[in-house]
Amino acid sequence: MTEADVTVHSLSALRAAEADCTRCPLYKFATQVVSGEGPAHARIMMVGEQPGDQEDLAGKPFVGPAGRVLDQAIEEAGIDRTLVFVTNAVKHFKFEQRGKRRLHKRPNAYEIDRCHWWLDMEKTLVKPEIVVALGATALRSITGKPLSIMKVRGRFVPLASGGRFLATIHPSYLLRIRDEADKRKQHRMFVKELTMCREALGKAA
Repeated sequence: MTEADVTVHSLSALRAAEADCTRCPLYKFATQVVSGEGPAHARIMMVGEQPGDQEDLAGKPFVGPAGRVLDQAIEEAGIDRTLVFVTNAVKHFKFEQRGKRRLHKRPNAYEIDRCHWWLDMEKTLVKPEIVVALGATALRSITGKPLSIMKVRGRFVPLASGGRFLATIHPSYLLRIRDEADKRKQHRMFVKELTMCREALGKAA
């Protein structure tokens, strides 16, 4: 499947096209594609890494533990969650089978780059004013190159395609922090960065 094979003018048509994607081998092992969800003209688009186990089974983004962390942070930032478009840099779940468990595996550069054009089409259709890169994989997909989150975190950067992006952590990072004081500190910083997005739009998104 190449760009010439796909012409879409709506998110529903894009989801149908994504369901037929064979651009990388991940489609062979995932239960289904997990497309982005949200309003057709959301002002904020939040981009994660890839679907997790629960997202793969449900066919919806951010419905697992990391999604609950994100929902809480969005609420604390004063953003209406129903008005945010959420998606992932990679649309199929990459995992390693351990007995009956499927353990998350980070997508590699090839997989990120092969899936990049789907994210580009989502951005073209939705036209968000702000794109939030949740983690390094999302940041690579959005910018087209590997960048350190720490070098650009917490500030707005213009996008060549229009609008701007802000890089921050993936909410799953908060789930991995063992020290409670550090977890609270990182959570506050995460909420502060999401609040910056709301404030930048001039009113609650």
